[in-house]
Amino acid sequence: MNHEVLAYLKAGITDTGLTNIIAKFQTLYPYLQQIASANHIKDPFDHRVVEAYWLGNKLLDAIPAKTFYRHLTNPLHLPRQSSHKAMDRLKNKLAQGALMHHSFHVLNIWRRTGHHDIEHTLDSLDQCIISWGQVTAVAGPILTVTRQPLILHQNKLALGAPITQQIIRPFTATSTFDQIKDNDIISLHWNTPCEIISAYQLTNLKKYTNWSLKLANQTI
Repeated sequence: MNHEVLAYLKAGITDTGLTNIIAKFQTLYPYLQQIASANHIKDPFDHRVVEAYWLGNKLLDAIPAKTFYRHLTNPLHLPRQSSHKAMDRLKNKLAQGALMHHSFHVLNIWRRTGHHDIEHTLDSLDQCIISWGQVTAVAGPILTVTRQPLILHQNKLALGAPITQQIIRPFTATSTFDQIKDNDIISLHWNTPCEIISAYQLTNLKKYTNWSLKLANQTI
């Protein structure tokens, strides 16, 4: 996202592409601010904070349910976009221990707030959450990975059987991807490889994603 913003600034252009980037940032930044504040970290872009939101780590445990609810009320203004019934269900999930993880926002909030920027199909939910894949082949910018897609099984969201998928590294990818090799585990977002992740990060990502899925399935 940072590279896209810089490109717009250099070109001096304002269009729907820039508007969409800013809208997404307006949702992301308050999350980073809240996670940082709750853990007494000054910089919202500290790598621990960013990792907490996208992959998950212990920083999320420091945020009480009341604080999370205030965050959803202001600055996200969720009550304006949701029914009273939906807000009551959300409060119940917060009371059960919902966490400020990206997967919770996508599966429990984003898909229920009536956004019109994208149709909320199962495929879009699958692409929007952070998933993980094991690299099985590298051919220049093309990576072949094995990953578990989000599926609907007996009217419940679940991670399906592994599939093989080809993805392309963006030109803006960090140099870390130059050393990517078979069997590396990478994170994925909108069919784009994000970074190579460790076994510890993978364990966290699975844990927080599965918890968000469990909460989402209460109101499917």
